[in-house]
Parts: sequence; structure tokens; C-alpha cells
Amino acid sequence: MKKLTICALLVLFAVLRAQAQKSDPQPSTEVDASKPTNLYTQVNTLMEFTKLKNGTRLYGFRGNLQYSFNPDNLILAEIPLLYNNQTTAFGLSDIRVRYFGVVKRVQTPEKFSVVAPFIDVTLPTGSFKDGLGSSSLVIGAGVVYGFAAAKNISMFPGLSVVHVTKPSASTIPESLKFSSTGFSTQVNMSISFTKTWFLFVNPIATVLHGNNNWKTTWTGEFNLNHMVVPNKLKANLGYFPNFTYHSNTIRAGATFYL
Repeated sequence: MKKLTICALLVLFAVLRAQAQKSDPQPSTEVDASKPTNLYTQVNTLMEFTKLKNGTRLYGFRGNLQYSFNPDNLILAEIPLLYNNQTTAFGLSDIRVRYFGVVKRVQTPEKFSVVAPFIDVTLPTGSFKDGLGSSSLVIGAGVVYGFAAAKNISMFPGLSVVHVTKPSASTIPESLKFSSTGFSTQVNMSISFTKTWFLFVNPIATVLHGNNNWKTTWTGEFNLNHMVVPNKLKANLGYFPNFTYHSNTIRAGATFYL
């Protein structure tokens, strides 16, 4: 399953790459990464550390490849490799695949607004037994609306429908094996301090219904970014808390724009 998934992703990116090479090259543009609806081909390399409520610690690397085959369409693949200190296991965690499109964009010095639907899929490629995966497929589909709230502040609120399949791990009790469906909301704010320094602040609420119960999970994203080399290299430091399950993740790395 893991090898098949990785091979499928590599084939997909190869096809998209070949299609892009057949088309006329687009003129180079300035990379403005402070707006997540600006789509660029890029490679993200992140080292991460997670501490769970039960004392488990996860260390690892998260590779994120984003391919923009035109300014309004992008596909993303995220491949995490993690080490669990409790199980002493190292390996592939759950792979994430995402499509992001822009159906409306107004971007002038006087006004900024954008409407961008997306599909987000997390594959159960990590081992639940080794503490590296969830053993559930997660599918989300929604839309983000971006607008300028102030001169240096942009907002990107989003709403999506989410479905989590029944976990497949044999070690999970049958009473806890059920699927869930609900929605997720985000209020993503981008604050630009200078042309090269900006911060994302994104509280997220996910509400799911399963086993005759409603459950709300509160998470957040705080991501400080610095464009080290314009149009080429960005460094970032992020803090990703899960307030409901009392876990904390720190990620630090670099983005290379291609």
C-alpha cells in the first residue's frame, strides 16, 4: 500500500511536469508567499517535534512538494517520516494529498479578493501499531475566501466538509471503530511586518459526528516566515497546538521556489 501510493504520486507529478513543459513558459513573477492563495511550485523541507499528552514524543522530517501547473491550480503531496520514542519505530506516517484551485481573483494595489476551492485527502499509510499513523482515511472538500482586512493584514477564512473513515487497525477496540462526518472552519490571518517578514495565525475548529456523538477539536497554526532570498528561498518556524488533545508540534525548515 505504501509503495503503491508513493509510486502513484510520483507518476502524477511526472505527468503534470510533462504537460507544463509542452506549454509556453510563463514570465517570471515576484513570489509573494504572504498570501496562501498565491500558488507557486515549491519544495518545503521541515524538521518537526511533537509532544503528546501521554508523554510520547515524535521526531522527524516532513517533505512537502507543491506543483503549480498554472497560476490558478496546484497539487500538493506531503510525506512525513517520523520516529516514535515509545515504540522506537521509525517510518512513514500518513501521507497528505491536496488540490487547490482559484476560481476568482482580484488583485490590484487598491483591492484584494480571491475564492479558492480545495480537496484535501490524508491517506492511512502510517503504522498505527508503531504510533506513526491513524489507520483512517480523511477526506475534506471546501473553499477559502481571501480578502484584505487592512494594509498589511489579509484574511483567509475557510469552510470544508470532512469525512473520517472507520479505523482499520486491529488493536483498536470495536466499540471505538466508527466513521465520522462533519465540518471544519478556519480563520487564517496573514500579517506582513515587512516585505520579507510575515506571520500566519490560524485558529481551526473541526466538528465531527460519529457513534451518536458530536466532538469538537480545537487546533491552531502560528507560522513565522522570512524570505531569505527573494523569489528563491524562505525560512519558517511554526507552532501547531492541539488544544483539545493537549499535543504540541514545532516545525522549522526552508522553502525552495522552483
